Amino acid sequence: MLQVIIPRYGPPDIFVVREAADPVPGAGEIRIAVRASGVNFADVMARIGIYPDAPPPPFVVGYEVAGIVDALGAGVHGHAIGDRVVAFTRFGGYASAVIVGADCAFPAPARLTDMQAAAIPVNYMTALLAIDKLGNLAAGETVLIHGAGGGVGIAAIQLAHLRNAVVLGTASAVKHASLRAQGVHHMIDPRASDITRWVRDLTGGRGVDVVLDPLGGASIAQSYALLAPLGRLVIYGASSAVSGARRNWWRIARVMATMKSFRALMLMNDNRGALGLNLGRLWLEVPRLAPAMRGLLADFEAGRLTPVVDRGFPLEHAAEAHRLLQARGNLGKVVLTANPTAMP
Repeated sequence: MLQVIIPRYGPPDIFVVREAADPVPGAGEIRIAVRASGVNFADVMARIGIYPDAPPPPFVVGYEVAGIVDALGAGVHGHAIGDRVVAFTRFGGYASAVIVGADCAFPAPARLTDMQAAAIPVNYMTALLAIDKLGNLAAGETVLIHGAGGGVGIAAIQLAHLRNAVVLGTASAVKHASLRAQGVHHMIDPRASDITRWVRDLTGGRGVDVVLDPLGGASIAQSYALLAPLGRLVIYGASSAVSGARRNWWRIARVMATMKSFRALMLMNDNRGALGLNLGRLWLEVPRLAPAMRGLLADFEAGRLTPVVDRGFPLEHAAEAHRLLQARGNLGKVVLTANPTAMP
């Protein structure tokens, strides 16, 4: 099989493509011949060396894949060789083959391409937990989605739209028309306009019910201040810590220093909530997340949800995919493709 290795921390050009022996599934595991792998900002942070859950180099990143089951370990039920699946991976996704626990793989929606299917697990599960489980977004409420043009942002837009919420989004101006087509009611370019004044004007000074913030740093305090009474802030990233191709300790320290802290008495008196979300640390909770994942896949199969894939790159061109994602040039998901002869 082919693997894309991070041999040491550094810029996108650090990736090395190598041949390795095909892995053998153990008890309760399956092997997937990967057709497409999702690229996430956590992968960028791991490559730079600021993602705390990543193993030390050399290692292979990648949290999600779509492909074909081609080997079964002992005791596996519910999967068969030849099944087309989408799966969560605990790293290792940037490869042409990967081993996953059988309970981490699900039938891929027939109406979706492999690239679309690979865009589902991380982005849509993160968005679903943020919108439903933590944010508890209800019909008629208002949600502000930062980074609306990214993979999680678009997933959150679609889910909020299905729940009949009023959707506000932040993104560069060039993405606004496409995001409105996804279901955003009001857009703003945060580099060109005052978000606080904009939100206050739109909501008559009340604020929003839910904010989804993947930025971290000073954005957290601003997002919290924009909440209405009984509002919920869901923090699921610190992408503002990444500003260049390499690790910048000064930038990281600045982002961490400006990250708002929350005190119990303050939250109580403000009648607001601040909640954190890190899907990568819910690995042991996959069985609990399985019903939600099956519900998502049913929505995709029925056409209620459709992944937005910005671009696909061959597995060997992972560096190009990272450059696009890190430059925030994507609108939707960035995907790597493998086993090209098997691609539909």
